[in-house]
Amino acid sequence: MNVQLINSFIDIPTGNICDSNNREGSMDESIKPLHDKFQLTGYAMTISCIPGDNLTIHKAIEEAKPGSVLVIDCKGYTGAGVFGELFATSCIARGIKGVVIDGACRDKNDLIELNFPVFAKGVNPNGTLKETCGEINTTIQCGGRIVNPGDIIIGDCDGIVVIPQERAEEVLKKSKAKKQKEDEIKILLAQGKTTAELMGFNKKWNK
Repeated sequence: MNVQLINSFIDIPTGNICDSNNREGSMDESIKPLHDKFQLTGYAMTISCIPGDNLTIHKAIEEAKPGSVLVIDCKGYTGAGVFGELFATSCIARGIKGVVIDGACRDKNDLIELNFPVFAKGVNPNGTLKETCGEINTTIQCGGRIVNPGDIIIGDCDGIVVIPQERAEEVLKKSKAKKQKEDEIKILLAQGKTTAELMGFNKKWNK
């Protein structure tokens, strides 16, 4: 895994990345960070769970490599919190960057205090079964987005973006250029220019 490539996405807003990825790639807006300051950059370790059962997550954490992000498909089930403080403590020690859950977590305040990035569909204090193992590192769907093992996962207060690993370099190059251009535009906007003027949109209504 190209760690330098992945880390190059740090501090690039998810909006710039989506714009540079054919205006797509974001998960459904229901997948939200537990705290607006959470930021996440890493590569996907995919997990498919039986709804209400988190045995697969126990196995995945044991197998996960540093730099990975656990992307957990709970089929949208929010009737139980599949991830909490104990899992997060273990993830931090093992170099796991964060968690994305199409389902619910629990121990919200503890996760925030640990400053461990968790993006989830909901929060629910109910406990889970630990009976049935699902699949690890297979193609899954999370937040309405197809995720493959090794895909790059970027998260901030706006949500989660999935970048297919085979397009990572292309998207990174375009994202950096997009951010640089917007940084330059912001300086001109602060001086009184308008977006319509700078981007030529006024030509569209002055025909």
